[in-house]
Amino acid sequence: MKMIEYVYAVILSISVVLIFFALKQYNNTKTLEAEGIRTKAKVVSLIQVSGDKGYTYKPVFEYTDRTNTVVRFNSSVSSNPPAYNIGNSVMIIYAKNGDDRKVVSFWGLYRWTIVLLAIASPLLIIGGGYFLYSRG
Repeated sequence: MKMIEYVYAVILSISVVLIFFALKQYNNTKTLEAEGIRTKAKVVSLIQVSGDKGYTYKPVFEYTDRTNTVVRFNSSVSSNPPAYNIGNSVMIIYAKNGDDRKVVSFWGLYRWTIVLLAIASPLLIIGGGYFLYSRG
């Protein structure tokens, strides 16, 4: 096997691993949707995050779970301008054990699945295409 074939084999392998994790993330989201509890959460504050190009804002959500416990959690995403204003209500879904929670929106639910697939797709085409067409 030539050195170039090793490079393409690594590229193909990385794409397969990324696709595996994308599918795992997708299945986790589908399980959360099927078994999780939906409720409204309110944006109670915005955390200012400093970056190279200025500040972004990360919402802090608050909701009451099934046991009447008030739960606060920070979004994993920040943006400028802020995606939410203080006082906005959003629908969230959380796991019965309370460990996993997501905002019910396309990007809130499927963000990591799409990001992983967006990285894996070109790698799969490059690596798979090399082996598919180098044999011919």
